[in-house]
Amino acid sequence: MVHQYQNNGYHIVLDSDSGSVHVVDALVADVIDQLKEDPSLPDEAVCAQLRSRYLEEELKEALEEVRTLQKEGQLFTRDIYRDAVWDFQNHPTVVKALCLHVAHDCNLACRYCFAGEGEYHGRRALMSYETGRKALDFLVAHSGSRRNLEVDFFGGEPLMNFEVVRKLTAYGRELEKTHDKHFRFTLTTNGVLLDEEVMRFCNLEMDNVVLSLDGRKEIHDRMRPTRNGKGSYDLIVPKFLEFARQRKELGKQYYIRGTFTHYNLDFAKDVLHFADLGFDQISIEPVVAPADAPYAIRPEDLPVIKEQYDLLALEMIRRQREGRGFTFFHFMIDLTGGPCVYKRLSGCGSGTEYLAVTPWGDLYPCHQFVGNEAFLLGNVDEGVKREDIVKTFKSCNVYSKKECADCFARYYCSGGCAANSWNFHGRIDSVYEIGCELERKRVESALMIKAALAE
Repeated sequence: MVHQYQNNGYHIVLDSDSGSVHVVDALVADVIDQLKEDPSLPDEAVCAQLRSRYLEEELKEALEEVRTLQKEGQLFTRDIYRDAVWDFQNHPTVVKALCLHVAHDCNLACRYCFAGEGEYHGRRALMSYETGRKALDFLVAHSGSRRNLEVDFFGGEPLMNFEVVRKLTAYGRELEKTHDKHFRFTLTTNGVLLDEEVMRFCNLEMDNVVLSLDGRKEIHDRMRPTRNGKGSYDLIVPKFLEFARQRKELGKQYYIRGTFTHYNLDFAKDVLHFADLGFDQISIEPVVAPADAPYAIRPEDLPVIKEQYDLLALEMIRRQREGRGFTFFHFMIDLTGGPCVYKRLSGCGSGTEYLAVTPWGDLYPCHQFVGNEAFLLGNVDEGVKREDIVKTFKSCNVYSKKECADCFARYYCSGGCAANSWNFHGRIDSVYEIGCELERKRVESALMIKAALAE
């Protein structure tokens, strides 16, 4: 599959199945366009279509360049992954990551919260140390020969149960020694309870921290108020700035992670606001919400959002050239390696390699399915009891979704989010169409940035 487009004056060609990206001139782009439907089309037939626009000698040179790329396996390549994905489904299930819901409670009242202000449409609860221990034991027991394991302390707001986070981290370090494993711990926080003690602990133990901030003060305060209705921006930003400074000095990873909604379609300004504050590892996601929610992204918003990605990409190029660049999560594309084949085809591994654990020890395919009893897999005492659900998730990949068949970005999004598919279509093997549109645009913008900075 070949995808061609123009952005910022660049003619870009993506050969999806090989992952090869080419920046070409208008003539080569036209030649490739002639061959897209039938790469075996004779050279003479291609020339016949383009002679009125180009000189014969130029056409022959362009064709020679295109044919060379074909021979080298960088253009018009065939899909070699289809058979591989079915083979992966026959492999034993190995769990490599847990999302530990250490707190089904929160000290903010975010208006778009999928977790119902931390309660996940259930009851408020904090995970006990005993339940957390069982969860880590379950992970080790079901991780097979895999050495590197991931645990995300999540909520609600996990710092409302900080002592258990601290004790579970220590227990994980003990398991590393006795089972030859390595835990990569992460923590996601809204920052309300962040203090010097928490920062010191996270700098020692957390491989990554995700700091929730939505952008400019008026944007953030509108969507992320405290329980008493006041804004939280002024409370958390100074702490986030200090924490990010420390993480950067230590060479530790962090992300400022925001959500944009229908209320701030000019979200590029929020990303640049983060950068101007001094944050250099940034992510901001489109809200996923019911269509009738006033803050939901609507199909008619898409042209504006795509324009924002273009504006952001151009500004990132300018700042990078000036020596003050920053990372934007959705524009991160590795053209030389990237994720393994299985992850390219099947995504995050929800329901198979990645599970969520509630405060009382129930297991779900991921944090977004928590509270939906139809997806209750089992618990940390008895393990996974619903192998039928695991099998369904294991069968979910870019080949099981008809919408992915002709999409050039399918190996970058891996078919999209199963939870979004379920929430909008009542099935996990479909797609969230707005998300697909935005993913395609982000891939195009990211490749353009690579082209511009390679000059």
